[in-house]
Amino acid sequence: MNASQSMVFSLVAVGILVCLPLIGVTAGMTSLFGVIIPYAAVVVFFVGIVARVVRWARSPVPFRIPTTCGQQKSFPWIKADNLDNPSDTKGVVLRMILEVLLFRSLFRNTRLEFYDGPKIRYASAKWLWLGAIVFHYSFLVVFLRHLRFFTEPVTPLVTLLESVDGFLEVGLPRLYISGLALLAGVTYLFLRRVSIPQLKYISLPSDYFPLFLIFAITATGLLMRYVFKVDIVGVKELTFGLATFHPVVPKGIGVLFYIHLFLVSVLFAYFPFSKLVHMAGVFLSPTRNLPNNSRMVRHINPWNYPVKVHTYEEYEDEFREKMIEAGLPVEKKE
Repeated sequence: MNASQSMVFSLVAVGILVCLPLIGVTAGMTSLFGVIIPYAAVVVFFVGIVARVVRWARSPVPFRIPTTCGQQKSFPWIKADNLDNPSDTKGVVLRMILEVLLFRSLFRNTRLEFYDGPKIRYASAKWLWLGAIVFHYSFLVVFLRHLRFFTEPVTPLVTLLESVDGFLEVGLPRLYISGLALLAGVTYLFLRRVSIPQLKYISLPSDYFPLFLIFAITATGLLMRYVFKVDIVGVKELTFGLATFHPVVPKGIGVLFYIHLFLVSVLFAYFPFSKLVHMAGVFLSPTRNLPNNSRMVRHINPWNYPVKVHTYEEYEDEFREKMIEAGLPVEKKE
């Protein structure tokens, strides 16, 4: 399957997902799309995440294999890079904080370009870092804002976040920056994937599908807020009932909400089996979470079976006379 086929396949798959609740809710299956599927998606999400994390945690890592780009700690008179090449837990923790919160390795990333024939140069890739930051943090803000539908009363943190997110006070209802930023972020990641030939060539349906799915979720959310109004009281009643395990399906919410909820449920269920699970995997990556102390601590593979070794001393004792005759240096003359 080439890149174009992968993109069309993913787009058709998301289109089918949009049609399923449209047909089902019209046929009266509101309980299925409003209660059963969301509960099933949450169960699959947590069970899948726990299973993958446990499997990663049980994977043996006998050696130190951190990705480094700075001077390793060695002699006292050689300055070590404690952030890019940490040798202790403190440096690893600081490195992980910058990696998780600021995508530091992506910020340092460069791209390789060919020009004037076989010449190579390295160019900045800061646009990718900025797009990733906008996408991830706007997604986080949108997720936290939606907690108002699952709590009563609304927590002060969510209220404060909404005030900051909608500080422009544009329009009625108030315009939230995070929603537009999320749409812009996912659009940039998609355009980057289809505009760079090398990246497009290696793209698979698993690369396009989450982008189209998140785009559809964002688009339906924005349509509900700014174009096609839904019964917010009914939505709060349904979501709060789900959160308190007393599900209620009010009438008159609108099919657009069920499409939005179904797509979110699909994203939750798809998450543990996709590349999106790097959110949890980054904490268990041995290239990030290990100190590079191979010069201070000897790491022995515990799975190596015992092997009879032939030391150099034994080798020299056995072949000393022949080595001397051949003119090879020896440590001991006798």
